[in-house]
Amino acid sequence: MQAAELDLFDRGIRRATETGGGEALDAALTELGWEDALATDRRVAVSLLFEYQGAANVTSSALERLLVAVLELDDEMRPAVLLPPLRTRLAPGRLIGDRCAIRGLASAGIERRDVACVVAQVDHGHAAIEVPTSALALKRVSGVDPGLGLIEVTGDIALASTGSRAPVDWTATVSLGQLALSHELVGTARAMLDLARTHALERIQFGRPIGSFQAVRHRLADSLVAIEAAAAVLAAAWDDPSPVIAAMAKSSAGRGGRTVARHCQQVLAGIGFTVSHPFQRYLRRAILLDQLFGAGSVLTAELGADVLRSATLPPTLEL
Repeated sequence: MQAAELDLFDRGIRRATETGGGEALDAALTELGWEDALATDRRVAVSLLFEYQGAANVTSSALERLLVAVLELDDEMRPAVLLPPLRTRLAPGRLIGDRCAIRGLASAGIERRDVACVVAQVDHGHAAIEVPTSALALKRVSGVDPGLGLIEVTGDIALASTGSRAPVDWTATVSLGQLALSHELVGTARAMLDLARTHALERIQFGRPIGSFQAVRHRLADSLVAIEAAAAVLAAAWDDPSPVIAAMAKSSAGRGGRTVARHCQQVLAGIGFTVSHPFQRYLRRAILLDQLFGAGSVLTAELGADVLRSATLPPTLEL
């Protein structure tokens, strides 16, 4: 994009996310041509939308639309694409004999779709399988952040009842999903830090703002360092795409989000525990985003195991 186009697109995405989420945001993204931007400049389209989405604490079908694009599915069918189970980056389907065992997640839109796309592990890679949603068991995920609208999906389907199958690159799909969620985590973390910073400037204790106290300043500074570190790894993942660096970016963003949440909760003190303060929404979202496409703790352990197994360190990142 040219500078003028990028500025206009940036302002449009920001305004759309600040106006509302859900179907209204989806409609706004369509009007702004977000999917066209995704096809021409994936980094810009993903980084802008997901960071603003995290900052505004809103939801959309953008992650599903992103997966449809990278899996090269039939866009006109708008299939519901299943996500990996919580904490993992495993394909949600597995072929066992003449049946497909399914365990994964989906957005709330799956309840309005006739067909779901399940990426299943096969003998030599992965394949995308069309499955009628009526054959799946759907259960709304309540838990820590019901506002994200996730659906738990399970099933055990005979292959004869499924639609077409095509080989897909699940590794590349996971990597892009991790980058998108990392951007959303960074946006969420920036919003939490802004809430804590504002509180530190406005809250008066012993006759002066608590932001003047060294302990509070240290917590805010540590939060900023965690955010910028995650953003730097994320930028490196775009500059030098690889599954390892994408996993590192997701792990760093998840860990950074939890660090920011912990410090900002301490700065906000009692008001941060109340449902009337917006901080609790961001805290909930950060916890759940960290679990999607590989929890930070799981990815760190897997990356460490890969280093020990291969006796080779990952490439040094130019941060």
